Amino acid sequence: MDSEELAGKLAADGWRLEKDPSAADIAVVNTCGFIESAKKDSIDALLEAHSQKNDGTLRAVVAVGCMAERYGKELAEALPEADGILGFDDYQDISQRLQRILGGEKFASHVPKDRRNLLPIAPASRQEFKANLGQGGAIPRVRMGNEPVAPLKIASGCDRRCTFCAIPQFRGSFLSRRPNEILDEASWLVENGVSEVFLVSENTTSYGKDLGDIRLLENLLPEISKIEGLERIRLSYLQPAEIRPSLLQAMVSTEKVLPYFDISFQHASGSLLRRMKRFGDKESFLHLLDQIRALEPKSGIRSNFIVGFPGETESEFQDLEEFISRARLDAIGIFPYSDEDKTEAMDLPNKLDAELISERTERLRSLAEDLMIERAQERIGERVRVLIEDSELGEGRADHQGPEVDSTTLISGRIQYRVGEYVDAVVSDLSATDLIAQPL
Repeated sequence: MDSEELAGKLAADGWRLEKDPSAADIAVVNTCGFIESAKKDSIDALLEAHSQKNDGTLRAVVAVGCMAERYGKELAEALPEADGILGFDDYQDISQRLQRILGGEKFASHVPKDRRNLLPIAPASRQEFKANLGQGGAIPRVRMGNEPVAPLKIASGCDRRCTFCAIPQFRGSFLSRRPNEILDEASWLVENGVSEVFLVSENTTSYGKDLGDIRLLENLLPEISKIEGLERIRLSYLQPAEIRPSLLQAMVSTEKVLPYFDISFQHASGSLLRRMKRFGDKESFLHLLDQIRALEPKSGIRSNFIVGFPGETESEFQDLEEFISRARLDAIGIFPYSDEDKTEAMDLPNKLDAELISERTERLRSLAEDLMIERAQERIGERVRVLIEDSELGEGRADHQGPEVDSTTLISGRIQYRVGEYVDAVVSDLSATDLIAQPL
């Protein structure tokens, strides 16, 4: 989505997006600065683009995105193959920056800063500050694919101070987009072939707090659902401590909003969560899941968990095991703890040995795999509506399955469905955690 916004800004300035890198003048690589595997992919993409400079018309390679913002000068020194490292502050004049790089000019890479300090501390003051900077309005965007589902940013940044997370430092404080901007972009996406929008942000449950209404999302969802041609609305990244009853009610009662809950639990031990500077515990989380299923028994629920956080005792780890065993989650991501630059957790005492972290991670992943299969088995006989995303395989996603990271549903039979088509079916079997369904 960030790539599409950047491409839209460049297109508005007269640049043309080339599908064939060998026909391009400049390669702009949007990097990730948080997940280790994505960091490596970003570096590999930059190096691959550099190798193509001698094979075609490509004259320059530029890094943008979170890694460029987070590491700046450090990345430039480590990666001389890049002709430019541009941070977020360069985006406003990025067209001019790229032209100057093509002209052979070398830019001094920025020194990373804590972007949480760029906006007022009080959320209510941020929108006015944003307007004074000339920001706001519709975000230009160019679709870089033809998938029937697309992310739609409703906010950026985060005000939480989780000790393991560096995202707020390079993404900044929480800032909501205004409802009219979101509605306009949702309509534009539908006009460009999208039938499912995935509302994304670093913390979706905080939407509206800087606009003076923490319940604004509950009012926005019915407005999005009125858009003709839009079939499904999905929400991402819900903070369990901020999931209020009115939001639950809106999600299960608003037409087109899917009963899909992407909840950021991270752990289930109350004592360990406090060291993470988070809230909740095993029992409060289980109560929340009971509330969700009381409103909609077929809800899809996914979450991620960190194993081996500093000081994690065997008892705290067992709390996590017990929670996952009882939670009946559809999708479970398990990640071993590792130090992130400039986070508070780096300096916490009682770091666990890498061998112990690895052992616990594999133990929990094995348990999670078995539990996800059990949960999938519970759906046999269930009626599902599947959005086809691979016509050749007859593969797509049901309401309870999120894009890219969750399981999928395979439609059996000889009929070939087109991408973007919705198929009503009944789940008949499993393939690992993926569902197999018979069309109705």
